[in-house]
Amino acid sequence: MSTNERSPLLAIIGGSGLNHLSILEDTRRQFVRTPYGEPSCPLTLGTICGHEMVFLARHGHGHTIMPADINYRANIYALREVGVTGIIAVGSVGSIHPSMGPGDLVIPDQIIDYSWGRISTFFGCEQGVEMHTDFTHPFSEMLRSRLSGVADLLGFHVHDGGVYACTQGPRLETAAEIRRMAGDGADVVGMTAMPEAVLARELNIPYAMLNVVVNHAAGIGESTQGIQFSALGDVIEQAMCKARLLIEALVGCKVPT
Repeated sequence: MSTNERSPLLAIIGGSGLNHLSILEDTRRQFVRTPYGEPSCPLTLGTICGHEMVFLARHGHGHTIMPADINYRANIYALREVGVTGIIAVGSVGSIHPSMGPGDLVIPDQIIDYSWGRISTFFGCEQGVEMHTDFTHPFSEMLRSRLSGVADLLGFHVHDGGVYACTQGPRLETAAEIRRMAGDGADVVGMTAMPEAVLARELNIPYAMLNVVVNHAAGIGESTQGIQFSALGDVIEQAMCKARLLIEALVGCKVPT
């Protein structure tokens, strides 16, 4: 069956706190070779509520790959090769905006890219990829709307919209860097949205992010004197539980009333 004849196939890319998708059933792993090297790990294919899904752990199954070392081109290409028609990328972030606190979910609508040195295009390697990609609105409005709508049905408070600042990592930011990002208009800070989002755009795969706020960014609120890592575990688990429920509902399971 050709890619065009397949039913819509959603992929979930999991970041910190979501190294596997426990709600995925009838799973099997598939290694996909790409012209760009190996993806972070074999793809996990399975079903949620009878709907076929694909899961990819962005940092590898053992969470061993640093943000700048992720083979973003191989990851996105591999998802395209198995027929993925939409990507929801889940990732942990720090909060810059005062209205966004630990445990909150955010569906960003814009990106500021502070990363550097990452291979960020398929241009010159793939037919049909334009040199200059329109990236005015970096996320799929269709997928963002679906995420927001399902969150409302579940009764989850989600921040619909926000500016994601993508930093190089793996270190966290200084308080001065966060002040700069706040001045630039950033609302949350993470390390993996770029070049993941633009590579998906180049291959015409709709892409949206679901961010889990796990801490205040450096110099803000509880992080004024530093990031308290000991307090992050419970926050991440509770917020990721919401993210898993949202994903389950998104693909067609009955929404609780």
